[in-house]
Amino acid sequence: MMYAIAFLIIFVSVLILMPALSKIATRLDFTDKPTERKKHKLPIPLSGGVVMFFAIVVGFLIFVLFAEGADPALWAVLGGAGLIVMVGLVDDLSKARFKEFPVWPRLLVQIAAASIVFAAGVRFEGFTNPLTNDYILLHTSVQYILTVLWFVGLITAFNFMDGLDGLSGLLALVSGTTFFVVALYMGQPESAFMAIIVVAAIAGFLRYNLPPAKIYMGDSGAYLLGFMLAAISLHGAFKQATVISLVIPMLAMGVPIFDSILVVVRRLLAHKPAHVADSSNITHIHFRLLKNGMKPVHAVMMIFLLSACLNLASIILLLAF
Repeated sequence: MMYAIAFLIIFVSVLILMPALSKIATRLDFTDKPTERKKHKLPIPLSGGVVMFFAIVVGFLIFVLFAEGADPALWAVLGGAGLIVMVGLVDDLSKARFKEFPVWPRLLVQIAAASIVFAAGVRFEGFTNPLTNDYILLHTSVQYILTVLWFVGLITAFNFMDGLDGLSGLLALVSGTTFFVVALYMGQPESAFMAIIVVAAIAGFLRYNLPPAKIYMGDSGAYLLGFMLAAISLHGAFKQATVISLVIPMLAMGVPIFDSILVVVRRLLAHKPAHVADSSNITHIHFRLLKNGMKPVHAVMMIFLLSACLNLASIILLLAF
């Protein structure tokens, strides 16, 4: 019942706040404007990320951080999310002014946010050897590198997938729902509340972002979703440190993870910047589907169904083993 209440409060909050913030964003010219690459006809407010962050903060304060016996490390998660959203807003503001915000400041802030969470104890610690059943505790430096790569990788992956109306939000929605189910099954109420809060914020946002989108999440929103899903998986599924618990998040976020890895590798092999979008064939799955003649709505649904299948497979693995 408490999970349902949490979902409804966050969902309704986003539904109410989103139109009001979009009007403010439009007045401030904080919009994504049509360009040669961006085919929408009118400027679209970039307020989605801010509203989702506000709703997540409220949800954390009500249902997680002030709960009895709450993990103090989750304050660090919220602080890291705030950093991520701020740098995303700077990036969005630059693009709204037809300027490009340099990649290195963004990357440094992402590493800083991941470092804050790592220092608080939300991290990769080790894994169980499936052959001997012995627990292998990784060296602190290895824990740090893996944790930072996980956060930065997922932030980048969900930002990459934010290329069609509703796509990144739908992928995050289905992954977050899987993490909620996994947390319930593993008896991790804090991780379950984190997941349902994020899912509710995304669901409310998608009311305005499904094709044709009226509001965009912007880089601030895409960064936020990647960061929060990384934190939830480290706080929840990865804590079990078994082979299955390591595979579950990989499958749950398999589409953005593997698509991003493939694109980055192909761009590097072609001697092109890994972070810069291009119009060649070295691009993401959604753009490749469009080039092959598929309509945007159909491309979004096809990728969403693929992700849903991978998420279902991860839950089946969890129940089977």
